[in-house]
Amino acid sequence: MQVDNRILDDLARVAGGALGAFSSLREEAEGQLRAQLERILSRMDVVSREEYEAVRAMAAKAREEQEVMAERLAALEATVASLSAAKAPLPVAVEAAGVPAVVEADPASVTPEEGKPGSKATPAA
Repeated sequence: MQVDNRILDDLARVAGGALGAFSSLREEAEGQLRAQLERILSRMDVVSREEYEAVRAMAAKAREEQEVMAERLAALEATVASLSAAKAPLPVAVEAAGVPAVVEADPASVTPEEGKPGSKATPAA
């Protein structure tokens, strides 16, 4: 019986040593596999998770800014439309009051000097 216990103890020690060796072998294989994968991925020009998240945040911010700008543009266009709608009936009201309407010159017939503010040149007739 004593011999059987000694054999079992020896087998247990050998199995424990083998298990430790296999464990360290597994860790070494994982480390080498990880290093190999990192080399392959770096050659493939794949981005890291941190870089991806940073670009994603920048894109979300740009989208929000674009939406704000679109809202501002719509508000400005509405303002311009309302101002030009309010400006259109003005010559009719002026003519009704007996004031002669202002005749605008054809933009093609106005020389660059005539179009400048404070210019004393008269428009070509």
